[in-house]
Amino acid sequence: MSRALLAMTLTGLFITMPACGTATATAGRSLPNPLVDAPLATTKGEQTAVIAGGCFWGIQAVFEHVKGVISVSAGYSGGAAETAHYEMVSEGNTGHAESVRIKYDPSRISYGQLLKVYFAVAHDPTELNRQGPDTGTQYRSAIFFGNAEQKSIADAYIAQLNKAGVFPRPIVTQVVALKAFYDAEGYHQDYAEHHPDEPYIAINDLPKVAELKKQFPELYVQR
Repeated sequence: MSRALLAMTLTGLFITMPACGTATATAGRSLPNPLVDAPLATTKGEQTAVIAGGCFWGIQAVFEHVKGVISVSAGYSGGAAETAHYEMVSEGNTGHAESVRIKYDPSRISYGQLLKVYFAVAHDPTELNRQGPDTGTQYRSAIFFGNAEQKSIADAYIAQLNKAGVFPRPIVTQVVALKAFYDAEGYHQDYAEHHPDEPYIAINDLPKVAELKKQFPELYVQR
């Protein structure tokens, strides 16, 4: 397997290697609801949100446990189709960010609620071009909006959170138009679910899911 992991030695020391994921720095923080948001739809449907915030393993794991989410795919956004391959993206010069595409039912959860989970437990939005041990633009924090409403909600919520001083540093999340989303290789899909005992997943990604359950019991669903 081509991805190296952050592993813990038997003596309790950490070996930092090119890896995927980081424990969220927002654990324990209480975020306000978005003041600007889309109302819940009156009928069942399907909409799409694309976000990035470090490794796609952890973010995918979080949103697969969110009420109203239909499916979550790991992939790449921000670059060209011909460079949407893990080994190339990992070099950090393709323009891609490791991203997830969330398909959700807008009658059960709003776009703003998804962003609240994203900022609260999925990643640290104050880290520029990195998440924990993972460094490079491929690990940047970004919201890839699909329409004007999504852009408006994202911009307003970032401004709201910065004004409220929820985080110790300014949010650096980019809000950019979605050009395309490319699915990642099969072995990346549902990686945390398939490898829960790997030290890297246990240390970096499963705590995010636990924090989701703790902070958002009304949104948490068991797979």
